[in-house]
Amino acid sequence: MIFRDRREAGQKLAAKLEAYRSQDPVILAIPRGGVPVGCELSRALRAPFDLIIPRKLPIPYNPEAGFGAVTPDGTVVLNEALVRDIGLSRADIDNIVMTVLGEVQRRVKVYRPGPPLELRGKTVIITDDGLASGYTMIAAVRAVKKQSPKKVVVAVPCSPRSSVERLKEEADEVISLTVQEYGSFAVASYYEEFPDLSDGEVLAMLGTCPIS
Repeated sequence: MIFRDRREAGQKLAAKLEAYRSQDPVILAIPRGGVPVGCELSRALRAPFDLIIPRKLPIPYNPEAGFGAVTPDGTVVLNEALVRDIGLSRADIDNIVMTVLGEVQRRVKVYRPGPPLELRGKTVIITDDGLASGYTMIAAVRAVKKQSPKKVVVAVPCSPRSSVERLKEEADEVISLTVQEYGSFAVASYYEEFPDLSDGEVLAMLGTCPIS
């Protein structure tokens, strides 16, 4: 399944999640790419919409790749096997976490004008435009679970099988419209249009799908 863009992916994903409409879910999107997907879910399911803002911890010599993720509340998830393989020390990790946490907190200030939604006792659907290694989503799920939701669902347009299985150990349910069984995986390869999104573009989207 190839999507025209993130909005179409969100519309198709919403159709898969229709059964959740009666459960009064809360939609949480991971910026930046998850915002257009999450807006479509919010509209289709008539659900409150908010953001959760984890960010990957980049490998120093390959910043496009990550060895874990951190959330605004300081929740850190590490790919321990990868950390060992690339030889990162605890000091290296702590320095990277502090740098990335600064960017995470900047995004919180830019994107969220008010307090976050109450998640206690709620069915929470966390979305993004796709999973890569899955560690950023794991960080999001663990941060959400600290708020005692009723259920946590991860819903994305595309993912490798390995990440789906990884997330099944963290979330109550994992839904991916397309699951790649083998080979190297890139979220962008499942989209005809997959532009990088700026802060301004994300804020414009939030203006049409405001945070509840």
